[in-house]
Amino acid sequence: MLASYWMRTVTFPGRFESLAQISNLIVKQAKKAGLDEAAIYAVDLAVDEAVTNIIEHAYGGEGIGNIQCTCQVKEDGLIITLRDFGQPFNPEKIPAPNLRARLKDLKSGGAGLFLIRKMMDEVHFEFNPKTGNLLTMVKHKKPL
Repeated sequence: MLASYWMRTVTFPGRFESLAQISNLIVKQAKKAGLDEAAIYAVDLAVDEAVTNIIEHAYGGEGIGNIQCTCQVKEDGLIITLRDFGQPFNPEKIPAPNLRARLKDLKSGGAGLFLIRKMMDEVHFEFNPKTGNLLTMVKHKKPL
């Protein structure tokens, strides 16, 4: 990937009311990156799910910690990083949901991570007790 030509970092309170502000930031940066409407929707949905997971699972509830959101507009797309200081987890131990199960038989858990991975082109996790949990998601522009 080429160097960033635009980067923006904003810290939000780990509260569900922050979701609208985070969405506004993400959509604005995705447009700057030249993503099409479908890609913008996918990025917004993935980030919404990731932030919800941070609040619910990493922090265990609202108002416990902050979420730092960094958007890097690149020539070929958008990189979004979310940093929190909540409880780390092993993404490899989260089973994929059974997509063949009837809706009423689905167990909770795992669908959000599955969705994030399907919506984004790249998803990377890093966990460090000093620097926090870092989720990096990449969405590439479709070639013209």
